[in-house]
Amino acid sequence: MRGGLLVGDPHAARHRRSSPATHSPRAHGWLLPAWCVLLTAVVLAPLAAPGFVLSYDMVAVPDQALLPSSVGLGSAVPRAVPLDAAVAILDSVVTGAVLQKLALAGILLAAMLGAGRALPDVSTGARLVTASVYGWNAYVFERLVIGHWPTLIAYAALPWLLMLGRAVRRGRMHAASAGLGITALASLTPTGGLLAAALFAAIVLAPGGRQTGRLRTVVGVSLVALQAPWVVPSVLRPDPAVSDAAGVAAFASQADSPAGLVGSLLTLGGIWNEGAVPDSRDLLSALVLAAVLLVLAAIGLGELRRRLGRAEFAALAGLSVLGGLLAVAGAVPGTAGLVEWLVAEVPGGGLVRDGQKFLAWYALLVALAAAVGTGRVARALPGRLPALAATAAAVVLPLAALPDLAWGAAGRLTPVAYPAAWDDVRAALQASDGDGDLVVLPYQPFRRFPWNDDHTVLDPAPRYLGVETVVPDALPVGGVVVPGEDRRAEHVGAVLAADGDNAAEELAAAGVGWIAVERDTPGELPEAVLKAADPVEVNGTLDLYRLPESARSWTRIPPSEPVIAADIVFLAILVAASVDVVRNAFLPRRRSLRSRVS
Repeated sequence: MRGGLLVGDPHAARHRRSSPATHSPRAHGWLLPAWCVLLTAVVLAPLAAPGFVLSYDMVAVPDQALLPSSVGLGSAVPRAVPLDAAVAILDSVVTGAVLQKLALAGILLAAMLGAGRALPDVSTGARLVTASVYGWNAYVFERLVIGHWPTLIAYAALPWLLMLGRAVRRGRMHAASAGLGITALASLTPTGGLLAAALFAAIVLAPGGRQTGRLRTVVGVSLVALQAPWVVPSVLRPDPAVSDAAGVAAFASQADSPAGLVGSLLTLGGIWNEGAVPDSRDLLSALVLAAVLLVLAAIGLGELRRRLGRAEFAALAGLSVLGGLLAVAGAVPGTAGLVEWLVAEVPGGGLVRDGQKFLAWYALLVALAAAVGTGRVARALPGRLPALAATAAAVVLPLAALPDLAWGAAGRLTPVAYPAAWDDVRAALQASDGDGDLVVLPYQPFRRFPWNDDHTVLDPAPRYLGVETVVPDALPVGGVVVPGEDRRAEHVGAVLAADGDNAAEELAAAGVGWIAVERDTPGELPEAVLKAADPVEVNGTLDLYRLPESARSWTRIPPSEPVIAADIVFLAILVAASVDVVRNAFLPRRRSLRSRVS
């Protein structure tokens, strides 16, 4: 070690004793959080303005209602369960706009800070390199722009779970509670739960270590139970929770750089949606800089194994390989058929069709290995200044390779305000005593509003208006419409498309009592249905109509008792883990105070 900011080496203690100019990493401990805060601010600076960020699947509203579908008691596949319930509860404490900004800032800050602390016994320089590589890359950019912020919750959790899993293996049993609590937060969505639970389970349940068999059992059972809020309604819903095989090709990873498919994935890109790809990915210079990071990671991979420990490295490396295979499987003819079978025949198999999201494990491996590789390069250079320069260059290299991530992904993440008419329609719905669910027209999942700069966004109305809504889940991807899993949504779509004289009666039979029309977004409208409906709030921006027929209850939903029981189990594990973490955090202080008094 040639200075407190350099990446540590195996003989750091000897260097500290021999050089008065050398400081331990703790002497510069403020640098890591300061750097993480700075990078977070650079990325999310536009979010300081009032309003909501609406980008593809990222939807935030002023006050999301807690509805039966929020916990999986609806006809749709529970993709945002129990996330919708958590948001509905939290935005009753703070406004939806503040909650969204706090969540995004917390995700980025936690991801970088956790990655920076994940390497044991290294200097501040190593921690800065890890934080930069993990927090500033194409994976983060593309998932932010496409709106998969819940997946990024799990992404932020991974380095912390790595540390906590290592602590459990070394005999610190209370770390298991913290790990379960963090996994619960990541499990607010199915993908996040799989990413987080897989890593924590792979480390804690692996043979060896000081953890007891009883602890392994508790952790294993708890990790499975934390997935119950989405597994139970998926399994018990009357319609099978399988997806159409056409989604595999539509959501397959794609080349988003001159390096082709494999090169794009290796540099943490490759998302299927071209609209979410950074512009700089086309630049040869960006590819070269990203390749340099991979070279540094390759240099440090062997030493990383010694630093992390055998079980921890095996878990992270094994999952990285698995994530890479899942990312490429849907795009390769030899394996695409297997993925299609899995998606079409196995309930919940649709989770693997967007395989690029499973690169999260690999991203952490690359970040840690690149930091260690930078240290090896720095130690090989003659003199302290060249070593410092090499470390500093590695810290800023991710920023140079992907400048687009700055300023809200180059302006793509900019807050906007909803039209006042939306509040009027929500108030009209809340004041009415009418029954039935809502359908929003045009009947399509995504919108382009002029007040959102014509950016594509998942329709915010189902969350904004505060009533149960039949949401179309047939997804248009690259000119192909991938059929959805919600048979009720499919039936309602067919009725609206036919637009016959009895359409209003058929909609009422499907449980629909209300129709809202977004007039400022492209799409077709069923004229016969609207003529048969009674206007309630018509303002030319978002119009509300009531069907004349009395809506029937839609009963093809999962049974409520086991679904609610699954939510209670999830909440019980989260509360118990949180209480144990707090108790263990304050117990040493209480003992210290007692010893001082005595």
